[in-house]
Amino acid sequence: MSTRIAAFNVENLFDRAKAFNAPPHVSAQVQADLGALNALFEKDIYSAQDKQEMVRLINDLGMSKSDTGPFVILRQIRERVVRRPRNNGPMEIIQNGRDDWVGWCELKTESVNEIAIENTGRVIRDVNADILAVVEAENRLVLKLFSDQVLARVNGQPYEQVMVIDGNDMRGIDVGVMTRNGAAIDLMRSHIHDLKADGEPIFSRDCPEYRIVTAGGNALWVLPNHFKSKYGGNDPASRAKRTAQSARAAAIYEALIAAGEANVVILGDLNDTPDAGELAPLLQDTDLRDVSEHASFTAPAFNPAAHPGKGTFGLGNDGDKIDYLLLSPALFARVTDSGLFRKGAWPGSRPQRWEVYPELTRKVHVASDHHVIWVDLDLD
Repeated sequence: MSTRIAAFNVENLFDRAKAFNAPPHVSAQVQADLGALNALFEKDIYSAQDKQEMVRLINDLGMSKSDTGPFVILRQIRERVVRRPRNNGPMEIIQNGRDDWVGWCELKTESVNEIAIENTGRVIRDVNADILAVVEAENRLVLKLFSDQVLARVNGQPYEQVMVIDGNDMRGIDVGVMTRNGAAIDLMRSHIHDLKADGEPIFSRDCPEYRIVTAGGNALWVLPNHFKSKYGGNDPASRAKRTAQSARAAAIYEALIAAGEANVVILGDLNDTPDAGELAPLLQDTDLRDVSEHASFTAPAFNPAAHPGKGTFGLGNDGDKIDYLLLSPALFARVTDSGLFRKGAWPGSRPQRWEVYPELTRKVHVASDHHVIWVDLDLD
């Protein structure tokens, strides 16, 4: 019996942060300012300099007149931290520390295009994975709603089990897993509390471990991932973060292998190319095998008309490979077919690089900028 495993960065299912759709330099600045403002809010005592910087950031985020800016919202739940005089006087920070008020600043969201939502459903329907790792899902309830309602709307088969563990990303973009056709989640472990030497979390979202038992009784360890993005820039801090994530994911894998677990999959959006030093701890320093190196990958029996490149993002060029499906040697030996499914992604200007759904007539209709990576395993 064949088991299909796939990974798909859906880039949010129903609601997406508005800043993510802004030009990269704008989005990066908004996220940087938001992070800096929330970090100041968390300080026990606000110095005069802290207050001055808070005012600057609030103004830069477009909230000089109200708690709602073009991309963010200031939530003041109990007591207010900001006073905006009606006579156009200068804004003030009126609290002296974290214990004086309750609140935070968060990104505004906007609804994803309805056609795009249904195209995401069509992609998941047609890939038809037994085990699907989902990247950038809002939360478990949203993912289950999508499975139960959107998949049914496009004549797809809803998933029997849906799981997302809330991760470290304040924007609500998490990694999860969905299973069906007898594959069941048997055990799960989270790594949101794994810390670097400086006390900061290693994983931007999480590197959850899911033990999944197939209908035939075979146990797999499935580890969905979403490493630190290059979006808006690839500074040394971003590169160091991805390196730490790669090294920790590799250590988790090695621990499973040492414990006698031969069937391990690490998959998802690693946000870097195979030649990047940041991914070396995972791609070069372990015995994990990249499914894109399998003989079946460039000419899959499933969706044979797809563009032959190995790129998983954008126009599918080889240099755009950032999504992975990495298999332990025992699983790599059981691969029967593998490939990329691109039908819900923008195919570029004519001539189109691949066939798309008839409903995908504008770029706003794409299911995602990412393409699904999948593998068939002869397990049972």
